[in-house]
Order: sequence, then C-alpha cells, then structure tokens
Amino acid sequence: MSDIIYLSKEGFSNLKNELHKLKTIDRHHVINQIAEARDKGDLSENAEYDAAKEAQGLLESRISRLEIDLSNSRIIDESKLDNKYVSLLCKVTIKNILNNNEMTYTIVSESEADLSLKKISASSPIGKGLIGKEVGDITDIVVPNGIIKFEILDISL
Repeated sequence: MSDIIYLSKEGFSNLKNELHKLKTIDRHHVINQIAEARDKGDLSENAEYDAAKEAQGLLESRISRLEIDLSNSRIIDESKLDNKYVSLLCKVTIKNILNNNEMTYTIVSESEADLSLKKISASSPIGKGLIGKEVGDITDIVVPNGIIKFEILDISL
C-alpha cells in the first residue's frame, strides 16, 4: 500500500484535472493513432504502430499512478496550519549563510513540486532540512554539491 500524499486543494484539483484529460482526451488520441497505424498493414515492421503502443503503455501507466495518488491523497486544511514551524504549504524565506543569497520557497508534496514556481517538495534535500525548523534556526542541508548552511528568515502561510 502506498503512503498518504498530503495536497493543497489546488494540487488535488490539478491532479484530478490531469487524470480527467488523460482519460477523456489523450487516451482517445492514442487509440486513434494505433488504429491508423494498424490500417497501414504488416504490424511486425510498422514503426508507427510500435510507437503508438509504447505511447499507450506510458499513458496507461501515468493514469494508473494518478489514480493511486488520488486515492491516497488527503487535502490539508490550511486553516489549521501554524506558521511557527516550517511544514507543508508554508512559504519559507531562507538565507544561504555562505553567500547571503535569500530565497523563498513554498513547501509542497512531491506531486505539486515545481521549481519554476518556487515550490519544492518536502521530500527534497532542502525540504527535508527545513521541515520542523523555526525562524532564526540555522540548518545544515546536504545537497549534491556538499553541505550548505541556511538560516530561516521567515515562515508564512
């Protein structure tokens, strides 16, 4: 059995919308590609057919994964969150002690993580290192390049 996945309302909705699109639009598109490739003749030497079948396998795998994730998901009640400590859905501002660079990230579940939106996973090295910390704490976080010291400057919801 899979672990529980904690999501924001927006994250849960995004997963549901993606699953709906995969089932209603993308699945039919792949089925049409397979049918078109099948109509072209000998399947043993038909690269289009092989590619369409592979795409179908990847699509069905993604659908299955989303269904499992959604069934194990719990929506976090943001009204019950406390910004005293870093936790899921908190926006945290940190400072790299070595170079004084400040960064602000929102801590989210793995399925909601998107670095371009400054949303990092609670299971990432930085996310793990920040969870449970308070403003003023200095934490050593192990990253691929070594260990970086970060100071927690602000926590908000």
